[in-house]
Amino acid sequence: MTFPFDNTYARLPEHFFARLPPTEVAAPRLIKVNQGLARELGLDPDWLASAVGVAVLAGNRIPDGAEPLAQAYAGHQFGNFVPQLGDGRAILLGELVAPDGRRRDIQLKGAGPTPFSRRGDGRAALGPVLREYIVSEAMHALGIPTTRALAAVATGEYVFREDALPGAVLTRVAASHIRVGTFQYFAARQDLEAVKTLADHVIARHHPAAAAAENPYRSLLAAICAAQADLVARWMLVGFIHGVMNTDNMTISGETIDFGPCAFMDAYHPGTVFSSIDQGGRYAFGNQPRIAIWNLTRLAEALLPLLAEDQDAAIEDAQRILAGFAERFQAAWEAGLARKIGLTQPRPGDAALAQDLLERMAENEADFTLTFRHLADAAADPSADAALRSLFADPAAFDAWAPRWRARLAEEEVAPETRRAAMRAANPAFIPRNHQVERAIAAAVQADDLRPFETLLEVLARPFDDQPGREDYALPPKPEERVLATFCGT
Repeated sequence: MTFPFDNTYARLPEHFFARLPPTEVAAPRLIKVNQGLARELGLDPDWLASAVGVAVLAGNRIPDGAEPLAQAYAGHQFGNFVPQLGDGRAILLGELVAPDGRRRDIQLKGAGPTPFSRRGDGRAALGPVLREYIVSEAMHALGIPTTRALAAVATGEYVFREDALPGAVLTRVAASHIRVGTFQYFAARQDLEAVKTLADHVIARHHPAAAAAENPYRSLLAAICAAQADLVARWMLVGFIHGVMNTDNMTISGETIDFGPCAFMDAYHPGTVFSSIDQGGRYAFGNQPRIAIWNLTRLAEALLPLLAEDQDAAIEDAQRILAGFAERFQAAWEAGLARKIGLTQPRPGDAALAQDLLERMAENEADFTLTFRHLADAAADPSADAALRSLFADPAAFDAWAPRWRARLAEEEVAPETRRAAMRAANPAFIPRNHQVERAIAAAVQADDLRPFETLLEVLARPFDDQPGREDYALPPKPEERVLATFCGT
């Protein structure tokens, strides 16, 4: 078995990374191979599950054509700039070119210490590996750009955090692992040549149309802003909270990356925070658009010398491009909300109607996912209102909104079942509920029982479908099941 590697990042200057192999583990054991993704990448899942394949996935064997390296980057973490971060526990094996011609990074996460480990052990615990596998694959099934999980392997070793925990390695697949923080790393060192080299690499890899623009770097910044505006809107339309939107966790490709303290909301409220390290609510659900533009402003600062020779002109260019983020995000957010409440022909007042529903949901602790899912049934048949009303602490809050909503629906000549189908396609029944994710992790870590993990993956692979017999996976947690905090995998 050979990996069709073509490692363009490894051909960049040596100070972009550190070359080193993964650290071998004691007793690698396969947890899961993502068979569908393997085939999409042109890999044989049976070979990946073999002894030799597992050795590759664990970092004990280097496949032909791989050029293992740890990438350098910096980043603002909770608003504080750290000039050197880098891959402290991840090794990029190489870039695989799939049969469809798309280029993908193959990275081992939890592969041992690197020069960027900052005194860490470079390892990953089983729980965070399973969390990333579950949530990243759920994001993919929801149609949201994301890194993906090709495989998870137990190491046969323990990692030591608050307790001794079983170790694991995740094989992560990404369009690339280049981040806003990668540009910041070189800009902080006033290495303009490296910033330009990196920008040219990103243009060739992710935004080739920018190369033909009058100023390719302005076009690049605009493309990245547009991709991030669309991504954050998609997150929020399914109730996702990233939890740690540092600049080193924002990709240039527009994919979701790093699923440490992330979570999906149960009851809706824009101030919802789950991350145990986000004490001030910087990365709360409703703050995500503001933080995205803050991060992109840091990217624009790194690119300023490339935007124009005159600094004032460069700043003016950057401000104009950054201003487009809010417009792009708001358009994507409002269009998505319209779809969620069953509207297909935009009219003035639609955004206010949807926002009024959200405010009533927040005041009444209505479940985000179930409210919109049940709304699809109610749009086709008012007798389905009972299930919706029961989600509101005061059902009268929904009752006061519903007549205006139905009057607006009546302005569009859409067959009830057609509308219902369209709404169900915009409103998933199944998300990675925090309590379900934690239950699957606990079974694997505490009892070496992977059955809840496997079942949850099966459910989340079809988020928009009714799944008879699995209705419990769509339900919000009982009071005693609520997960109030999620934790970073490091």
